[in-house]
Amino acid sequence: MNAWARVTTAACTALSLAALSACTTDAPPLTPTATGAAAEAALWWDDAVFYEVFVRSYADSDGDGTVDLRGLISRLDHLNDGDPTTTDDLGVTGLWLMPVTQSPSYHGYDTTDYFTVEDDYGTAADFRELVTQAHARGIRVIVDLVLNHTSSLHPWFLESASVTSSPKRDWYVWRTDNPAATTSWGTQAWHQLNGASYLGLFWEGMPDLNHRNPEVAAEVGEITRFWLEDMGVDGFRLDAVRHLIEEGDEFDDTPATHAWLARWDDSVDAVAPDALTVGEVWDATPVVAPYVIDDEVDLAFAFSLAEATIASVRSGDPAPLDAALATTLAAFPPGQFATFLTNHDQNRVMSQLGGDVGKARLAASLLLTLPGVPFVYYGEEIGVTGEKPDERIRTPMQWSSEAHGGFSPTTPWQELAAKWDEVNVAAQDADPASLLNHYRRLIHLRAEHPALRQGDLAALPGTCTGSYAYLRSATPPDAGVADVVLVAVNVTDRERSDCAFDASGHLGPGAWEARDLIAEPGGDGVAVTTTPDGSVALGTLGPRETVILALSPRS
Repeated sequence: MNAWARVTTAACTALSLAALSACTTDAPPLTPTATGAAAEAALWWDDAVFYEVFVRSYADSDGDGTVDLRGLISRLDHLNDGDPTTTDDLGVTGLWLMPVTQSPSYHGYDTTDYFTVEDDYGTAADFRELVTQAHARGIRVIVDLVLNHTSSLHPWFLESASVTSSPKRDWYVWRTDNPAATTSWGTQAWHQLNGASYLGLFWEGMPDLNHRNPEVAAEVGEITRFWLEDMGVDGFRLDAVRHLIEEGDEFDDTPATHAWLARWDDSVDAVAPDALTVGEVWDATPVVAPYVIDDEVDLAFAFSLAEATIASVRSGDPAPLDAALATTLAAFPPGQFATFLTNHDQNRVMSQLGGDVGKARLAASLLLTLPGVPFVYYGEEIGVTGEKPDERIRTPMQWSSEAHGGFSPTTPWQELAAKWDEVNVAAQDADPASLLNHYRRLIHLRAEHPALRQGDLAALPGTCTGSYAYLRSATPPDAGVADVVLVAVNVTDRERSDCAFDASGHLGPGAWEARDLIAEPGGDGVAVTTTPDGSVALGTLGPRETVILALSPRS
């Protein structure tokens, strides 16, 4: 079939959302409603795709078995080589680094010094070089900022715990009794030490800072300024941001936390107006969205949408995705939420999908064509597996079938994931049909189409069980014609025939052409027709197939 399928219809009425309307006359310019992020001045992150890296597990440059910043620099071309004409890189334009400050743990979420780079990773000069090299490739860099707590080995806490008269005593949260309060996930919130109790929501080795204390607020301001100005980062991912200030035995999402965060976000804007803040608020959408609506963070992770995406792909039922997407779009400002499949705290998506590459491809297609700002967890692009404990979902990156996966010339800090000698970058690099190249095509496609980055979305009712379709459209400020993309997926493992979608009402009348943007390598593309009532017929959808069509007026 011809990859450039003609889309026509006898109807001259306006068709909806993804409606491909057509008359016998030439089509006028598309004029979708001016809603969504594209209707406003674009923020740089609206155009970005981020890549999350656990620095300890990415690349070892000095042969000690532990990743370092120099190793990460050496692998930046995998993320983006800086040349927009090439397609053998992922094309990501954002990099989220998990904690890089000094810490006694392997993960770094319990810092002992907010101003010093972790010794295992390198030096401040190495970090600045990483930022310079990333920026040269068009990659913005954000870092994990852990403000809720420090390590119990931090000098501040050691001084705070020493005597009640310590100047640092009130930098943490102390009580003279021994409260029995527990966290919302069932762990003990208070821990005894030297005849008193201190708050440590995550465990006794992570005491909570007292953000009611003006001295702590001033220090946080200096930490923020240091990373933005001295180290050159482009923003922060905020860990455990919903727990900053407790109110009695309430530790989650308190009014005091919301108020503090709003003030802090204003201070970030004063230092670096273009800095991005991304909040981790692991809860349902109605709890998460106010952090963005009230201008406390720029983005927040859409956990409910991520879970629903995987649920739909795993079950072959689009209903969970459809419901979660509708809730997400209604709750957040247009496009101002962070999308993902899994992160460093969850079993890897390939393991959740039973190792099924077809399902992993489908999940990637949804992630990178839906609204929001996408985040890809390192190794996801090649199908790395992993299930808890946490160390096993943060294993070394699998670069090749060489010893230790090409990660290091010596035994790494953690054993590689299963089948690393088969599942690696080198093995998938030259295979046009690989998962890696699927991610590459999708990310580059997103970069090419404003509709996929910032466009509005309308879901299209369909006739095929297990199918799901939506139209993305946007009119860039410098373009007179809208960018329109139709996405249709079959989330089942069975072929679906005679698939049609109700596309009436969203495009002006005229004749339209559809260009297949992601035909499988060597494939024939897809045939598309419409009916007088505005139904878009895509014919047969293969098992877990994704169809992505660029629509344009017929010349």
